[in-house]
Amino acid sequence: MDKFTTLEGVAAPLKIINVDTDMIIPKQYLKTIKRTGLGKGLFSEQRYKDDGSENPDFVLNQPAYRNTKILVAGDNFGCGSSREHAPWALLDFGIRCVISTSFGDIFYNNCFKNGILPIRVSQADLDKLFDDAERGANATLTIDLASQEIRGPDGGTVKFEIDPFRKHCLLNGLDDIGLTLEKKASIDSYEAKLAERAWA
Repeated sequence: MDKFTTLEGVAAPLKIINVDTDMIIPKQYLKTIKRTGLGKGLFSEQRYKDDGSENPDFVLNQPAYRNTKILVAGDNFGCGSSREHAPWALLDFGIRCVISTSFGDIFYNNCFKNGILPIRVSQADLDKLFDDAERGANATLTIDLASQEIRGPDGGTVKFEIDPFRKHCLLNGLDDIGLTLEKKASIDSYEAKLAERAWA
């Protein structure tokens, strides 16, 4: 998993509440267990018209937001089913951070396991961040995980809380496998001792 230390990029405003995982990545894209290639299906029912052409009104199709790394979203983002494909699709598109007032619990946990930082903020702070994000290409935010701070284009800051263990994992690029490998010396030592006791 790539480390998450400081992220700077254009933030896209998605002023929709209760965005569920089916909206993030519709069911027809769930046939794969690969984590790549899902970016094309991200918000596909909003991004594309029935004929397959792009919907110019959807935020991620607008020129300023095509390469967005940060999503500023309405309340209860990622609710619904537990599909891990939702964070996979966001990551494959290039989004490493989602900011909202609240998240679906399973989606929230899956984000951390896949190197995405979900940030909870107050409604007042979200409104400020929406204002920043609506500036288009000038909507650059800086997410500093070490200092737990979001810096806006005008120098304003928003502080956020995060569980210390999850922060450690993101800063060091540790998913569940990485955490296990941190114990490799102890595992190797245990297996060597076990090999000495053939009856065990």
